[in-house]
Amino acid sequence: MTIAIYPGSFDPVTNGHIDIATRAARLFEKVYVGVYAHPQKTLLFSTEERVALAKEALADVPNISVESFDGLVVTFARKVNAKVMVRGLRMSGDFEREFEMALMNKFLDPELELVTLMANLKYQFLSSSLLKEVANLSGSILHLVPPNVEKALKAKKARK
Repeated sequence: MTIAIYPGSFDPVTNGHIDIATRAARLFEKVYVGVYAHPQKTLLFSTEERVALAKEALADVPNISVESFDGLVVTFARKVNAKVMVRGLRMSGDFEREFEMALMNKFLDPELELVTLMANLKYQFLSSSLLKEVANLSGSILHLVPPNVEKALKAKKARK
């Protein structure tokens, strides 16, 4: 069985993330969406909220599991016996950053392979940071996030 991980902060999970995860689920027998607990950036949602949002959004894909992890991504991969790490690439500067991370992860674990999936054209511009800004300014995020995420973003804004 080929097990893959798809790690990220997913703050929040977007339709772009969902697209990559579901496409990965067609390629591998099991995919673990790994929600990184402590990224070096300001988060809108807690780790528990990010995991819950991703679980709900991906509930209809039976071979995807969502769980949080802390520490090195290669340690998470070993924990779940993954041999492949999946990443999505957009047109922006993703390639350089992903290539840099891939080389470091290969140094840390030569057995872990990287598979990159090109982002769907309709999500090439989409990032969680940009999405949060648009949502905070009351812009339409319809078709950019699953319904549960749209609801959670609106609730966060209402609490401010």
